[in-house]
Amino acid sequence: MADEIPRRALKVTDPRALRAYAHPLRMRLIGLLRGEGPMTATQAAARLDDNVPNCSFHLRQLAKYGFAERVPGADARERPWRATTQYTSWDDDSDDPAMREATDKINSVMVALYLQRAQDYLAIRVDEPAEWRAAAGFGDALLHVTAAELSEITAQIDALLARYDERIADPAKRPPGSRPVTFVQMALPRGAVPPHETAGGDGS
Repeated sequence: MADEIPRRALKVTDPRALRAYAHPLRMRLIGLLRGEGPMTATQAAARLDDNVPNCSFHLRQLAKYGFAERVPGADARERPWRATTQYTSWDDDSDDPAMREATDKINSVMVALYLQRAQDYLAIRVDEPAEWRAAAGFGDALLHVTAAELSEITAQIDALLARYDERIADPAKRPPGSRPVTFVQMALPRGAVPPHETAGGDGS
């Protein structure tokens, strides 16, 4: 049914599906459907400044691998598309060469998209209200942690962000004054891997 709420997350384990998803326009299309709800290829093309045949093709490819699906529309002329889930995840620790290649590709596409979004924000930041300029922006922190501790930090951040999930699918739950915000998360290890890890030990 069109008013059903999509599942929270889809975990991709097939490298073919992940490679299919690792495309700038396809990821922008899914982001659009998740952020603004079901829409037709024509509506998506207008929002993304692209052409309708191109968006229609990539939406069909997303549907082929389970990332998008058709839903009933107001009439039978053009049925809208919607994202099947609110989030997509995958494992970055696979030993399968095909999966490692696919995750490298999708991570590269994501970094490029995030960079473009950051540049787009900087271009309009001067016109933002002071309260939004103060709340948004960029920052980083240097941590000295183990892999297990880093995983725990990531899980805590995910749990915090999950508190706002219901607002994605239900506009009625969004408080006055709220607006969409892209929260980008990166954890980038620096330097060499500690010797005990390269030797396979646990450091105890």
